[in-house]
Amino acid sequence: MFAMTKLRCEYKENPLGIDVIRPRISWQLVSDDRDCMQSAYQIQVAENMLFQGKLWDTEEVKSSQSIHVELEGLLLKARTRYYYRVRAWNQNAIDSGWSEVAFFETGLLDAGNWQAEWISAPTASFSQDSEICPQLRTFVDVKGPVESARIYATALGLYELQLNGSRVGDHYFTPGWTSYSKRLQYQTYDVTKLLHEGANALGALLGNGWYRGYLGWDNQKEIYGSKTSLLLELHIRYADGSNELISSDQNWQAAKSAIMMSEIYNGETYDARLELDITDPSSEGWHPVEIINYSKAIIVAQENVPVTQVETLKPIALLTTPQGDRVLDMGQNMVGWLKFNVKGQSGQAVELQHAEILDRDGNFYTENMRKAKQCIRYTLKGGEQETYEPHFTFQGFRYVKLSGFSADLQLEDLTGIVMHSNMERTGDFQCSDPLVNQLHHNILWGQKGNFLDVPTDCPQRDERLGWTGDAQMFVRTASYLMNTAPFFTKWLRDLKADQTPEGGIPFFIPELRAAPPGDGDTNHSSAAWGDAATICPWTIYEMYGDKRLLAEQYESMKQWISYIYAQGSNPYLWNTGFHFGDWLALDSKPDSYVGATDRDYVATAFYAYSVSLTLKAAIALEKSEDVDYYSELHAKIIKAFSNEFITPAGRLSVSTQTAQILALRFDLVKGVAKERAIQKLTELLAEAKDHLTTGFVGTPYLNPVLSEIGNNELAYKLLFQKDYPSWLYQVTKGATTIWEHWDGIKEDGSFWSADMNSFNHYAYGAIGEWLYRYVSGIGTDEWEPGFKIVHIKPQPGPGLDYAEASLETMYGKVESAWRRSEDNGMVIHVTIPANTNGIVVLPGANQLGLLENGVPVEQSRGVHSISLVDNGVRLEIGSGSYQFTYSL
Repeated sequence: MFAMTKLRCEYKENPLGIDVIRPRISWQLVSDDRDCMQSAYQIQVAENMLFQGKLWDTEEVKSSQSIHVELEGLLLKARTRYYYRVRAWNQNAIDSGWSEVAFFETGLLDAGNWQAEWISAPTASFSQDSEICPQLRTFVDVKGPVESARIYATALGLYELQLNGSRVGDHYFTPGWTSYSKRLQYQTYDVTKLLHEGANALGALLGNGWYRGYLGWDNQKEIYGSKTSLLLELHIRYADGSNELISSDQNWQAAKSAIMMSEIYNGETYDARLELDITDPSSEGWHPVEIINYSKAIIVAQENVPVTQVETLKPIALLTTPQGDRVLDMGQNMVGWLKFNVKGQSGQAVELQHAEILDRDGNFYTENMRKAKQCIRYTLKGGEQETYEPHFTFQGFRYVKLSGFSADLQLEDLTGIVMHSNMERTGDFQCSDPLVNQLHHNILWGQKGNFLDVPTDCPQRDERLGWTGDAQMFVRTASYLMNTAPFFTKWLRDLKADQTPEGGIPFFIPELRAAPPGDGDTNHSSAAWGDAATICPWTIYEMYGDKRLLAEQYESMKQWISYIYAQGSNPYLWNTGFHFGDWLALDSKPDSYVGATDRDYVATAFYAYSVSLTLKAAIALEKSEDVDYYSELHAKIIKAFSNEFITPAGRLSVSTQTAQILALRFDLVKGVAKERAIQKLTELLAEAKDHLTTGFVGTPYLNPVLSEIGNNELAYKLLFQKDYPSWLYQVTKGATTIWEHWDGIKEDGSFWSADMNSFNHYAYGAIGEWLYRYVSGIGTDEWEPGFKIVHIKPQPGPGLDYAEASLETMYGKVESAWRRSEDNGMVIHVTIPANTNGIVVLPGANQLGLLENGVPVEQSRGVHSISLVDNGVRLEIGSGSYQFTYSL
């Protein structure tokens, strides 16, 4: 069997409304035979499913490429659906046959194609300080049978569309949070089935969202603008071939909605008695809209996958606290909102307040929310049972304090709605230790909670910002767990847009101001935070083979290096400006958040690392002049680092765990200096009784470094520590997500300082990379990216009897599983997708007695080469599933 599956266009299945001029097609091949490679492919494109009058045909192309194949030369029209199909031939010239037909549909393609006008609720009816959310409407007369209908919409603020009383689409928090003065996304909706002949009511709710609402910890509001507005076009194609355009214009009406207040941090207040029926032309309270002037040139099609209601959770208990509060326990720290059923009298009000944790006495605790209220208030219409869920706010919570509900409230009347950017789940990990499995669960839920349109640091308090440092620390772990390529594509474009003219990078993206930081402004460009400009694009390139994104971000990478180069008097050291350093490290001075590792040391180390990644990008993009420049620059930085931070005897002058880790991870030390750094790291860990003292900068690299330097047992020892500070300490304290602080809950049950104590803060979850890349052994090849060559190098350690992981790559599923057998042996299972090759290192194996499915490995089909390496056997294999057994 040889077949084609999982066709994607720009990572998405049958996408609507793309504005990519040269879309890229990817597919996977499946085969029940080993060693399957694609030798050629053919792609056809047409405007009909039967491919009559084909628009584009590659004919047979001799190539093994099956991801990111550009439809180069195909001239696309706006608002048009294109069908495509693919077939491939393997190395034996066997034809896969045509794939199932897939499609992509273009949007407006060019911002200049917008014909609608920006409309807003009239100022006379909505004062600037009004908290009430406006609603807008118009009536559409459909004149006959509809062949297709599309809405293209965006907003300043957040919007939710309704058509004939039904919600349009399953996207939430649209149009998303971008660098609004430079970029604004629009969304495309297929509303063909929602229209009917005659009068149709088209409406929209508008919310403040990130655009106009409160953002940051300084109670700032209207950072990007002061008026929420809508831009919308409805394009109808009738069965008779005619077309009609309905746009947002002066003919729309505005009225106050039942949403009295909606803020991302503070929650939502809703009075059901004030609901208006937008479908009723005679309903009162409607006024003509205002036309406002705002740029359309910055509008782009949706780039990220949308935020959706991804899953639901049912509460596990309804508690009464010692203080007498009724508190719902969801059993999981989650992000989204609570949907509830309620019945009562008109005017009766219920309230839901959200929190992550109960205090040590079992009482409801909200101090760590700071100014964020996270409160839902609902006033009943009265009569029949009512169902409510919010519109323009989300909460981070496990516990919900309920007020105003009847005594006979049932758990089935309450449902937790989990919301995040709907990224495809790609990774899975399991092992023999249940606490480690819970740790993996917590890492995954940390990502679910914080990847809501932007990679936020935390999802609950008055912050929720796209901190660059957190994003770059976690990007590889995130890309094992889910397909993050569209997510980071959008975020990195905002990073590039918000980069200062000098090349600096704000602390968080999007930036909380309409204009870039000016001269003398230090709220940008910390080492390890700004390095997201280089680390994230390179990581996405490695994980997905996305050369287009790398090329797109390359100038941003270079500008970041140029910014650092221009700091201070020595262009090869970074010893000026503000830096967070090893943030929240345990070796910090009292009353300080900054770890003991010298900040100039951290800055110069990351400077070297970013230059090395920019050099790799130059090689990948075949920028020969830049290759020479960055090679020389990197060498000079290494020399300057050595002169500044390495003594003549080869000892690092900064004696912290993080200092040794960064030097080893970034390849800043050689020879004696490297040996001494390894020795010192081991000594420092021993002094800490085999516990870490690292913070945000050192922790992500700690276990990978230990495994790389041959001290894998110590890495496992750190993993399995259960007392403070450790990853499993949080698990033993009942964590269901990753904490901001190692001791967010102390041994005595008290809390770390409430000013900064998130219980859903994914950065330390970067240990997930080590679980996938070292424990199970699944790794990329930086020169054959996207897992075109799959590296499998498991590193078993003490404390585990087995570990297994899988990863859905662009080419298909990779699997790596190992278990210890009863006869002091090892069984390792490996799956390599079709159209890729694998390099497998079997730990502790010897070529003698090595079997693959009971056959001597040298006789196994698909095994291309065998060689001995340090402490193992290295195999080069073709695609397929293999099972290796050997004695240790």
